[in-house]
Amino acid sequence: MEEMIDLTGDGGVLKTVVRKAKDDAIAPSESLPLVDVHYEGTLAETGEVFDTTHEDNSIFSFEIGQGAVIKAWDIALRTMKVGEVAKITCKSEYAYGAAGSPPEIPPNATLIFEVELVACRPRKGSSLGSVSDEKARLEELKKQRELAAATKEEEKKKREEAKAAAAARVQAKLDAKKGKGKGKGK
Repeated sequence: MEEMIDLTGDGGVLKTVVRKAKDDAIAPSESLPLVDVHYEGTLAETGEVFDTTHEDNSIFSFEIGQGAVIKAWDIALRTMKVGEVAKITCKSEYAYGAAGSPPEIPPNATLIFEVELVACRPRKGSSLGSVSDEKARLEELKKQRELAAATKEEEKKKREEAKAAAAARVQAKLDAKKGKGKGKGK
């Protein structure tokens, strides 16, 4: 099993990566603060599911750092990348606290969420700089992929040329042997 990371230093928010994101995956940032997630929340004490987006395959969207979600999510989602799935265990002080969220979540409940970061987006009306930065990054990735594909194609062409040259040498040797055989019969 993957290692559990204490994101708060007091055991209040623990993260275990269930599925790693690709190395070049993007993460939430100042220019990409809106996140889309799939999740399932369970009560640590009973294992009972109290909320999920999986049943109706919906997406939950929010802006990180605005207090729109429990503290544990604001903390944990900042550490994730698109495509990553993580198990987030949060003590009540980083969730719904002593009040809970009746009737589903009792007071002082520790919660466990399995969260998948589906996407990161800029705010509506955000500065064109952040959007253009993202476009430039995507364009650079596209160029890198095209360059890699061209290099691969060039290597394939060289291998085919080498095979053709080898076949020609073998054919030339065979033809030479045939020619010698005809000369001996005279």
